[in-house]
Amino acid sequence: MSKNFKPLHEQIANKLIAELKEGTSPFQKPWNDSDAPAFTIPVNPTTNKNYRGMNALWLSMQGYQDPRWMTLKQADYAGFTVEKGAKATLINFVKTSNMEAMRDVNGDKIKDENGQTQTRVTTLDKPIITNAWVFNAEQIKGVPPLADYLAQNRAEQKWTPIEKAESLLAASQAKINHGGNEAYYNKTKDVIQLPFKEQFDNETKYYAVALHELGHWTGHESRLNRPMEGRFGSEQYAREELRAEIASLMIGSELQIGHNFGQHAAYVSSWVKILKDEPFELFRASADAQKIYDFVLELGEKRDLKQDNGADQHAIAAKSGGTNTLAKGDEIAYNNNVYKVLDLKGKTFKMEDFEGNKFNLKQTDGLFKSLLGAKNNPAERQIVVEEVVEEVTVTRNKIGR
Repeated sequence: MSKNFKPLHEQIANKLIAELKEGTSPFQKPWNDSDAPAFTIPVNPTTNKNYRGMNALWLSMQGYQDPRWMTLKQADYAGFTVEKGAKATLINFVKTSNMEAMRDVNGDKIKDENGQTQTRVTTLDKPIITNAWVFNAEQIKGVPPLADYLAQNRAEQKWTPIEKAESLLAASQAKINHGGNEAYYNKTKDVIQLPFKEQFDNETKYYAVALHELGHWTGHESRLNRPMEGRFGSEQYAREELRAEIASLMIGSELQIGHNFGQHAAYVSSWVKILKDEPFELFRASADAQKIYDFVLELGEKRDLKQDNGADQHAIAAKSGGTNTLAKGDEIAYNNNVYKVLDLKGKTFKMEDFEGNKFNLKQTDGLFKSLLGAKNNPAERQIVVEEVVEEVTVTRNKIGR
């Protein structure tokens, strides 16, 4: 490894700074000619899992039109071939499992009738933070056309983008007032303020803005409890806007309504300064944005459940056959992070994440429910990734508001 090799968060921050200055960042790109959001969440087609947090932002900045990414081993298992000379892209992830080829009594790989290697997943005793190298579908031979992949996924969607957006707003039960020419979230009053729908060019833009403000709404102390005390124009205010903007990209992609950069262009200079001074802030912002995305998307799934925390816990435990609480010593992989339960004082859990940040967690916090779900259903939270592939180029024997 080169002595000048920079940590991934610094590489991403530097590239984002350059793109923000040039006006070509994922935030600033308009919708494309196909009337679809310019940003599409990168996805691993071999696991059907979206890449998350900072990885999603990083992969979207690589210049490819195809959002599908996979590792060398995953491509090989699927019967695809990485092109000679292709350069891999580094990502970081929480590894909770290993994917390995199934072999017969002679040690040979077992393949199906299509020649694809059969695999199995084994869960690690403890999750670990590690790296992997992935290739874009445009670098891989044999991958089905993107149009076919998108058509198949869209055929499974039961709701239109507008219907889904309206459903999420309704499920949140957020208080939304209409009137005036500004869109913002007032944390003191816990109210979202929006112009009337008729004041927007179309419904799509209205819902994109509404969901952006819903992202801010998640920061209230009764929800995800983010620091949101900064005044307009302050650095703290800009940090919160960065989180909401990344979340808007991901939510807009998921719902196929895009996002509206609009007035948030005013924060570009502040974001550049913050990222120059603190490159790791992009990791923190991306992790918070992923939490926003998870929280908002889960609103629709939970709208028919009772809001009583005890009922939610028992429902999760009953579904999984697991427990309805956390225990001292638990190490839980969730949202590209690892949370360890250090101790329990009364009804408050003493927690530590993989960065070493220590904090208190109450059973009424949204994160508690998410961690409980991840503990009881690890298979639903984990991203199946194989062992790390070293950075090489392809040769005959190895692939290189």
